[in-house]
Amino acid sequence: MARGEAAPSFGKAPSLRQVAEIAGVSTATVSRVMNTPDLVSEALRQRVAAVVERLGWVPDGAARALATRRTGTIGAIFPTLTHGDFARGLEGLQAELTRLGFTLLLACSEYSPEQEYRQARKLVERGVDGIVLVGSLHHPSLPALLARNHVPLVETFVFDPNRPGTCVGPDNHRALFRLTRHLIGLGHRRIGVIAQDATANDRAGARLAGIRDALAQHGLAVPPAHYAEGRWTIREGRTLFRRIAATDPPPTALICGNAYLAVGAMLESQAMGIAVPGAMSIVGYDDIELMAELPIPITTVRVAGDEVGRRAARHLVARLRGEAPTEAAECEAELVLRASCGKPPTVPDTYPPPACPPPAPPPYRTAPSARDPSHRRGRPRKAPRSGSAPPAGC
Repeated sequence: MARGEAAPSFGKAPSLRQVAEIAGVSTATVSRVMNTPDLVSEALRQRVAAVVERLGWVPDGAARALATRRTGTIGAIFPTLTHGDFARGLEGLQAELTRLGFTLLLACSEYSPEQEYRQARKLVERGVDGIVLVGSLHHPSLPALLARNHVPLVETFVFDPNRPGTCVGPDNHRALFRLTRHLIGLGHRRIGVIAQDATANDRAGARLAGIRDALAQHGLAVPPAHYAEGRWTIREGRTLFRRIAATDPPPTALICGNAYLAVGAMLESQAMGIAVPGAMSIVGYDDIELMAELPIPITTVRVAGDEVGRRAARHLVARLRGEAPTEAAECEAELVLRASCGKPPTVPDTYPPPACPPPAPPPYRTAPSARDPSHRRGRPRKAPRSGSAPPAGC
């Protein structure tokens, strides 16, 4: 067809055969261009695409599904669409699925296992080839639903080395274990927590366990007065910070379960006139843009959400093609040090020392312990008291 020539009128919707005839290729080639564009040349792709555009042809999804037993669609159900990590994860997931020739169908469960299950049923009814979910905590009927219908599943933002090919994300426990050890290494002993509600959220539960395990390793724990739990909003972070900061004595460091709680805690600390990090260090999890732009940028754990989404797409498509995943399922959780985190104010002599000296969290050096007299400004070094040596086995 010459450039500028009007498309012929066939009296009904154009067909695959008509596209092939006008483009001068076989129907199989047109299908290959539409389904696996990476396998054909750029020139051929442009030639077929031009005919498709001129005719306004849309592939018959029902016919293709009958012939291939595939619809070329992937369903994804995320708890929310406004969370920083999830937004980046969805962008990466969609971009990679598009590159691989699949279309993404999206739903939002609002952290409800029942709603997630209903949405999964609808996606299965519509013939999705696979499903992407967040976390490993789901409605008890969901695994059987997917197994009966032969729909493979990849879970994101979680990592389990015992389940290769089925989950992609960071090790949530290890990420917060490392962050907590960093605070202990700086000399903090009174560490508070503002946690995200762990109901139907195994990632939040794993992060909280990482904090507690790191503290327990040093003979420490979070006092009930220094622990608060709520929804993951900035307003909630402000409210819960105010409650914890009013305790006597308050914590010298505060770990927030996500970026929004951390931002809320930071804003409220400044409204209350609390010096950060002089009187209290504030750290978080996830890394939204605002955290780096505040007057006191917030130390946090950064997860490459877009990479989680891209890897999840590749893992799922590999399973659909009967191939083994070729890359690691664990995604890095990076400790990003900023101005909100520092050494604690002097710790009183009456406060119990840790069971063992805090280990240095690589690649950072361990700061002097606040119980080391040489660390106190203006005070001479004293001889160590009897019985002050580290416990055996440290």
